[in-house]
Parts: sequence; C-alpha cells; structure tokens
Amino acid sequence: MFSELFIVEGDSAGGSAKQGRDRKNQAILPLRGKILNVEKARFDKVLSSQEIKLLIMALGAGVGREELDLTKLRYHTIILMCDADVDGAHIRTLLLTFFYRHYQQIIEQGYLYIAQPPLYRVKRGKTQQYLKDEAGLEDYLIELGAGDLVLRGQGGAPLAGAPIKQFVKKAIRLEKILDILERKGRNRHVLTAVARQPGMDSAALADEDTLRAIAAGADGYLKAAVQDLIPVSWSFDEDREHACLSLVAATRANGAPHRTVIDQELSSSPEFEEVRRLARDLAGAGEPPFTLGEGTSAEPVANVQQAVARIMAQARKGLDIQRYKGLGEMNPSQLWETTMSPETRTLLQVKIEDAYEADDIFSTLMGDEVEPRRKFIEANALNVRNLDI
Repeated sequence: MFSELFIVEGDSAGGSAKQGRDRKNQAILPLRGKILNVEKARFDKVLSSQEIKLLIMALGAGVGREELDLTKLRYHTIILMCDADVDGAHIRTLLLTFFYRHYQQIIEQGYLYIAQPPLYRVKRGKTQQYLKDEAGLEDYLIELGAGDLVLRGQGGAPLAGAPIKQFVKKAIRLEKILDILERKGRNRHVLTAVARQPGMDSAALADEDTLRAIAAGADGYLKAAVQDLIPVSWSFDEDREHACLSLVAATRANGAPHRTVIDQELSSSPEFEEVRRLARDLAGAGEPPFTLGEGTSAEPVANVQQAVARIMAQARKGLDIQRYKGLGEMNPSQLWETTMSPETRTLLQVKIEDAYEADDIFSTLMGDEVEPRRKFIEANALNVRNLDI
C-alpha cells in the first residue's frame, strides 16, 4: 500500500484532514498561506523559505541537482488539496510551479495529483449531492429546472428535453459575456438585438444599407422583447480611421441618456464574435415573446433572459445550497467522503505532455515580465468558466 501525502491549504483544513484521514497510509502537511513563487526567486531564497523547507523535509528526497534522490521519496501519491476558489487556485499554481521547477521527475513518474474538492453541497429533502464547481451547480439546476418544460417562440420549433437544456446553457453563457461588455458601457439588450441579425459582422460597418437593415431588425426585436427600452434612436457615426461607419443606439437608462456604439473595435472583438454566435443559435427558437410550459400552465415570457431566470428560479425551489468557502468548512467525515477516500474521490494526475510548452507557460504566468502575462490573459479570457470575483 503506497503512502499518500496531502498538501493542504491552511491549519483549519489541515485539522479536518488529519481527523478524517486513514492514519495507516495518509499523511497531512498543512501550509500556512501562499508559498514563495519559486519562478522569481534564487535557489538560496527558495531553500530559506520555511514552508518550502517543511515541504522538502516531508518529501524526504532532497532537492537540487546534487542532492535529489527519488529512491528516498517517502510518498508515491502526492496530492495538492486546496480550496475550490481563486485563492486556492493561486496556491495550487504556486505549488505546481515549485514541483515543475524542482521536482519535475515526480511529475514525470506520475506521483503528483490534484484533489477535486466540491464547491457546493445541494440538499433536496433527505438526499444530498456534492458538486465540484459553479459549472457543476449550473448543470444540476438546468437538469432540474428544464427537465420537463417546453419553450415556444414565435415561428420557431418548440424546445423540450435535451434541446431546451442546451438552449438554457447557451443563454447563461451569453449573459456572462454580456456582463463583461455591459461593464464597458454597452447595453446588453441592444447588443443582443444587433448580434442576432444575420448580416451583422465587421464587414457590415462598411455598408450603410446593410446597417439600416440590421438596425430595423434589431428595433423590431427590442419592441417585442424589451418594452422598457423603447424607443431606441438609431444613427451612424463616421469612423475615418477604419474607413467605415459605427452603428449607434441611443436609449435612456433610469432617465439618463445612454449610447451603445457598435464600432470596428467591438465588432472584431472575440467577445462580440461569441455574442453573435450564441445570439444566432438562440434565435433558432423563434422570435419573442415566448411561452414556457404546456396547456393551462403555460406562461408568457418577454425574452430569453426572463425564460432562463424563471427556469433557474424554479429549479432552486426546495433546495438547500451550501457553498464551501474553504475545505475547513467541511467536517472530517465530509472531507473524507468527498475528497480523500480512495473509493469515492476524484483525482487529477498532473502530466507534462509538452515540456517546452509547459516551461513557456510557467515562465509567462509566474515570471517577472508583466507584458507577456497580460497578453496571455487577454488571449485566453473567454476560456474562463469558473471565475470567482
């Protein structure tokens, strides 16, 4: 039976882990706070870090080219067990950097793993279920809320079963991107109305007739779907830099005038590209208004956002949803059941598929140069699925 080492974030989680572990073969090493970023530190500074010294001693295999000896390694299953939030992810990244730079052979031998603690516990009556993250909770609620519903739009085929679940999932994804764009000053409803028009792309800004048709279609959608936003005044601004036009929608928000500008920069951005794709997929369900349900229980909803909000609200009825802020909030038996028991846990094995690419990513994300890190984040921002703000 191989011995296992759990590297745990914090004394609180460490206490629960020590009480819940199998003492025959599971050891716990609690870390106090974030360890040193070894990517930026000299080797002598790495060795002077108290937390890293404890980690090196626990592994028992030495460190450095001359002293590292994997035959002396005490544990052949080393598990990083951090909170399922942003701080936990940061600590896990620091630990991965440490192992990659100083114990790459441990990774190559397949000894390093990442624990998958749940972020949520959902209770419904006497039954309970643990869910790994926000995406897991979302899927659970969609399955529960949309399972036996039918959605109908004007001129579209009714959606039920798997199609309505996919519809809700896409609508939620769309709302998350619209949140980003709305923080940049664009009205989410105007963006949706414009994006769902078939002719809308960056080339459309070069042709006024195309833009007028897009504005007319968007205006018709808004009149049916978002009564509070009406009237909308559409106009065009000249963009001399790009030799094209910008489409401008003038609305009022809380009594104050507001302008949403669809220009070359926005229309060519990855965010708006995904908004266009999702909005057009959702348009396949038909035009607003919609009905949700069947027969006498069917209820009207003005737009996609309202339909999804009602589905998710219905799913949450009767549920007790607990979000774990940290591993320390679980009692020992819960931590054992969900994260530590070999019979029920899920572990991700850390692998180096491409050493050159891994080296480049660690240097980019954990090194001293700010500009490469900024470019990496901008290029991959839309791939984020679980951002805890």
